[in-house]
Amino acid sequence: MIDQTAIGERILKLKKDLNAIILAHNYQRPEVQDIADITGDSLELSRAAARTEFKVIVFCGVHFMAESASILSPDKTVLLPEITAGCPMADMITVDGPRTTKRDLFRDLYGITFQFADEFTLRDIKRQYPGVPVVAYVNTSAAVKAESDICCTSSNVVKVIESLKEDTVICVPDRNLSAYAAKRTKKKIISWDGFCNVHQVQLTMDDVTHAKSEHPKALLVVHPECPPEVQELADHITSTSGMLRFCKGSPSQEFIIGTEEGLLHRLKKESPDKRFTLLSRKMVCPNMKRTKIESVLTAMEKMQYVIKVPDEIRVKAKQALDRMLEIG
Repeated sequence: MIDQTAIGERILKLKKDLNAIILAHNYQRPEVQDIADITGDSLELSRAAARTEFKVIVFCGVHFMAESASILSPDKTVLLPEITAGCPMADMITVDGPRTTKRDLFRDLYGITFQFADEFTLRDIKRQYPGVPVVAYVNTSAAVKAESDICCTSSNVVKVIESLKEDTVICVPDRNLSAYAAKRTKKKIISWDGFCNVHQVQLTMDDVTHAKSEHPKALLVVHPECPPEVQELADHITSTSGMLRFCKGSPSQEFIIGTEEGLLHRLKKESPDKRFTLLSRKMVCPNMKRTKIESVLTAMEKMQYVIKVPDEIRVKAKQALDRMLEIG
């Protein structure tokens, strides 16, 4: 049996020896969240790490998140405890070829397939719509960010779109986030046809009907990565950080949560007097759950899985992030 107390003590010592900070995304395992110095969403964590003096960033999340930390903290060492922790949605868009193996890649890595044009790349759509700015969700690779005009989060996507002077924008890669934004702006949105496997594939309208019938007094709070038909039935649509704020401040005592199940750990800690139910038990991200407390210890002991974004990509990607940050 794993002695998590002993592992935790070893991690604490290594943090001091390495001058390290541990970041954990809201979707991580409870024991990983509990050993983290900061828990939050991906960009929130990267920005927090950039403001600190720590030399080593241990990012408990998925690959694109560690890349964002490297973009914002190029002089620090960024460790990803599980190198195979990826994001299917982020991988649904590439800057340029190769274009012939993406369907097989998704079948092999994630066990899912998708029906849109898997031979299409970001540069293809930019050539098809010359001069149209690209808004890249932070849930994308550093290379995609570098090829984009500005980044956005699930909480500021509308504000970012409205900040652009053009009447038409390209939004990548999440079609559901694009649909969410399209209902809240008069601008034309050309949407990439990607999706989050947790919020799209693992969620059905039957799940919504069942949850609401089982908990008729609960407020339904969902992430904008959920399908539009689910969003239509929600009492509130917001990011993971927004969910934490909304549920804590709401007079309601019961909530149905439409996002990855890891957020419930933090919701229950921050609002212990309230009741939270997951919209669907299937809403579990296997990539987020790859990281275990043992993974964190091994990464720190061996200083392994260093994520470093090359300067030719990092500088351009940072410009897209900085443009977003400038608008607040």
